[in-house]
Amino acid sequence: MVKAPVGPVWDALVDPRRVVACVPGGELDEMLEERTFGGTVRLKVGGVTMAYRGRVRLAEVDVAARRVKIVGEAREGTAAGSVRLTLESWLTALPDRGSEVVVVARADVGGPLERFGRGFLEEVGHQLFRQFAACIGASVEAEQAALAAGVAPPGPRPGGEPLAAVPLLLRALGAWLAGWFRPRGGGGPRAR
Repeated sequence: MVKAPVGPVWDALVDPRRVVACVPGGELDEMLEERTFGGTVRLKVGGVTMAYRGRVRLAEVDVAARRVKIVGEAREGTAAGSVRLTLESWLTALPDRGSEVVVVARADVGGPLERFGRGFLEEVGHQLFRQFAACIGASVEAEQAALAAGVAPPGPRPGGEPLAAVPLLLRALGAWLAGWFRPRGGGGPRAR
């Protein structure tokens, strides 16, 4: 839930510059076509920083239904790793002038990151999307508060620090391991 009307939230979700500002380590640096942008996502694992270079595209934009599909594809500099991300989101106006944002994301990873396994990478994705959703919500809410106060709203931050993988991986590992021991239905541990 975002404490802002649907219009400003929609404007944020269809602006790739604002979307990428909420992706840790993400940066857009060129417009390739009207709805396609080139950029980089930097990932830091310990003392090593990897850069994934690629493009992000607004694949589908349905203004009437307030639905957007963003597709991003990137390769690591040595071409050993690749990532394809599909992010679909839609908005619903809430009675209190807030907005509900529903996001469905799919990430396909190739190269060295594959060795972590699908279940673990899905949990990493969940952690990342929680951060992303909180950032978009905070950005729009800050913009609305600035406008209400009669001051210029803050713009999206350029670049940003590389995504610090170790803390993210540790949070994902904790959540993933907790899932192994969480009681399900019959009360026993979840079987894998």
